[in-house]
Amino acid sequence: MEIYKKIITLFLLTALCWGAAVAQSTTTPYSKMGYGMLSDNVSSIQRSMGGVGYAMKGGRIVNVMNPASYANVDSLTFLWDLGIDLTNLWSKENDNKGYNFGGGLDYITGHFKVAKGLGAAFGLLPYSSVGYSYGGDIDGGSESRSGSGGFNQLFVGLGYEPIKNLSVGFNFAYLFGTTSNTTLITSTSTSYFTRNMRIRDWNAQVGLQYSLPISKGRDLLTVGATFQPKKSFHGTSWGTIYDSQDSKVDTVGYSNMNGNYEQPISIGVGMSYNWNRRLTVEADYTFQKWSKAKYLPIGGFEPQTMQFDDRWKAAMGVQYTPNRRGSYVGAMSFRAGVFYNHDYLNYNGNNIRDYGASIGLGLPAPSGKTTVNLGFEWRHRESSPTKLITENYFNITLGVNFNELWFWKSRIR
Repeated sequence: MEIYKKIITLFLLTALCWGAAVAQSTTTPYSKMGYGMLSDNVSSIQRSMGGVGYAMKGGRIVNVMNPASYANVDSLTFLWDLGIDLTNLWSKENDNKGYNFGGGLDYITGHFKVAKGLGAAFGLLPYSSVGYSYGGDIDGGSESRSGSGGFNQLFVGLGYEPIKNLSVGFNFAYLFGTTSNTTLITSTSTSYFTRNMRIRDWNAQVGLQYSLPISKGRDLLTVGATFQPKKSFHGTSWGTIYDSQDSKVDTVGYSNMNGNYEQPISIGVGMSYNWNRRLTVEADYTFQKWSKAKYLPIGGFEPQTMQFDDRWKAAMGVQYTPNRRGSYVGAMSFRAGVFYNHDYLNYNGNNIRDYGASIGLGLPAPSGKTTVNLGFEWRHRESSPTKLITENYFNITLGVNFNELWFWKSRIR
């Protein structure tokens, strides 16, 4: 009974912490288009490895990228993972340079074993985020643009191993959140237009993993795949107009999102190689058919030159742990990764794309199995073929992976 009380307490804590989690760290004007900048459901460990995870499995990580991994969890422990992100941004547009700083709580996840071959996970993750603020002078006045908000996923998932080395799983999520994009013009009068979007919906994902032991079982080759279906979003979108000369606020372009705004088919595949539980190398590929997803401009006030492209991402990462049972340095995990992302946003014929590299450390706590994961990431974003805004990011990620012996029963002497 005490175990279930702890699980319920943590689940409620996750739900109550959503207000902190939606404080997105996005600081790019590119996020004003579409649904903002998309997230890939990566943990601090995975982010230090370039964002891989479709073929990743292990009892010490909450891998939301592929729910089939939930089947592989230690029967004696409960995993609790919390991630924080800090971002420095340097941007350049023509001769104008900018600098921004952002950060906040990124995700909260939990993972535990339900029965033999069956594991469960839950938590709160970002789906997309909007965040920017910039402006300048116009004839007879000034103009400023700003945006904030995002969409989040409160999810539960199960992973099951029906036969040895093969596992399947699914995630079911409640998708919620609001984004606002405002244009403010000040001249002889003050006026603004705000584009709003509110989603209250569900989301689902299925995944599988298959592992092939090689070299007398010391090495392991794993392949993984995930699928997320195409669906319409449920929610509302509308615009708000205000002009100080009229002294009233008007609502325009009010629309039900169902049938007008969509999420595309998303497919992820990956392959990993694990040597003697010390070295892990993985390569992933993601494809999302955004070019076929509907998106209705709000009230005619969104740029007609904005459209969606198919998104694809390639990533590769490595992790090396010299000796988990040796010295402290030997028990540390050393990580590195690279990625290239062809994003779903296209403005005036220019696709938005970014690439980057990351490194990280897994620092075990002096006692127990808890690990502090510290990562550093450099990311470069720009549009192509015309460079509209060039951005360089330096991100610091901090994750704490609590591994508690909740299911251990002490022997009475």
